[in-house]
Order: sequence, then structure tokens, then C-alpha cells
Amino acid sequence: MNMSVNNGVAVDVRNLVKFFGSFKALDGLSFQVKEGEVFGLIGPNGAGKTTALRILATLLLPTEGSVKVFGYDVISQAADVRRIMSYLAEDAGAYRNLSGLEYLSIMARIYFHSRDEASEAVDRAVDISGLGGKIHDKIKTYSKGMKRRLQIARVFMLKPKLAILDEPTAGLDVVHASYIRKLIKDYANKYSVTVIMSSHNMLEVEYVCDRIALINKGRIVAEGTPDQLKTFWNASNLEEVFIKVVDIGQLPPSG
Repeated sequence: MNMSVNNGVAVDVRNLVKFFGSFKALDGLSFQVKEGEVFGLIGPNGAGKTTALRILATLLLPTEGSVKVFGYDVISQAADVRRIMSYLAEDAGAYRNLSGLEYLSIMARIYFHSRDEASEAVDRAVDISGLGGKIHDKIKTYSKGMKRRLQIARVFMLKPKLAILDEPTAGLDVVHASYIRKLIKDYANKYSVTVIMSSHNMLEVEYVCDRIALINKGRIVAEGTPDQLKTFWNASNLEEVFIKVVDIGQLPPSG
């Protein structure tokens, strides 16, 4: 099957619509993500971020529209998408009675058929997590930040072409959140992994993301690099941009 990327586009989302009953969660959502880019999808609660990410991760079917990940259609070629993508849900859990190392070993054996590949992946994940000797402790003894570091390590140990991260630092203290932000940025740069992430933390988005799209009521209402958006909206930071865009509320249809 064709794995080529047209004009360096890793993810191509076009006119995405998603209904839950009579509620329209996504309303013609369209955006592109370049290969090797860290792309932020931000917006208020209920704007449609998680719905969009779950469709990209092949966990939800769209009502209308199309999504291609490195040329693969998320509906008709979902298995191909899953082979090159790793997804971290906001509420991702782990098995409490396993040690961190046992959990990573199980995950690696699921994804890798070769024992050597699985072993290498576990070693990679242990290093990524930065948990040191705590990797041998049971997960039920971990803080929320330690659990999140374990989950991030699980995502990146697979060396995905696309990593989808839903609120990767939500609810974490400054130390763990800072570690994860740096990890995402450094890993994406080192291995040219394409990353799509959502976050409510505008400082985080500005630090980690190359480009962002602000989603409101299921539609993209602003898109660009952090500097471009701050300039266009005459704002000193992304939080101001966010407030100004969301306050507008009812933007006229584009075009």
C-alpha cells in the first residue's frame, strides 16, 4: 500500500462532521498537519477536540467528511492507520497491580511480534519515562504524574509516525508537566514524529507546538503559528488570543 505523503502532509482532515444524536460535535472541521510537526488543537470544553482526536485515532467513525493519515483513510484503512499511530487518551489508565516495567513489557509484546524488538522497545520506554528504580514499583503506588510519564513512554516506545496526545499534562504538578512537555518536544524533533495534541494550557501549547488550530463549536476559528496568531489578534500571549477568539463566539462562515 502507498505510504507516501503528499506534499509533506501527514494528516489531512476535510469537512469533518460528527453527530451524537441530534448534537453536532463537529461542524465541517478541516485542517492539515505537516510531517514532523507538533500541531496543537485547542479550544474550550465541549468544542470538539477530543471527538476529533478520537476520529483520527480510528476510535470513532465520522458522520461526514474524510481523514487521511499518511495517505491512509481512517475508515477504510483503519488497521493501517493503527500500525503507524499511537494514541494517549486524557483518562488513560494502567493496570494498578502491575509494576511499571511489567506494564510496558505487556504493551510491547502486543505491538511487536519479535522478542528482540519488544525488549528494545521496553528499554527505550524505561529511558523515556525517567522513572528510574520506580519502574519496578507497582503502578498503584505511582502519583498521577508518574502514571502519565509511564503512558507517554508507552506511546513513544512504539516509534509511531503519528502520536495523538489528548491533554497530556492535565492535572499534573509543575515538575511532571514540565518533564512531559520537554519530552514531547525533544522526541518529536529527534525522531521527526508527527504529533497532534490538545491542551488547555496555553503556555504549554506555545512552548511545545509548531502550529496550532483553535476550535470552537466544532469548527476551526483560528490557525497558525503561535507568533502569527499573537500578531493577528494583537495579543501578548496565546491565552489572550484564546479569550478573544472564543469571546467572538459566532464567527461568520468562512468564504
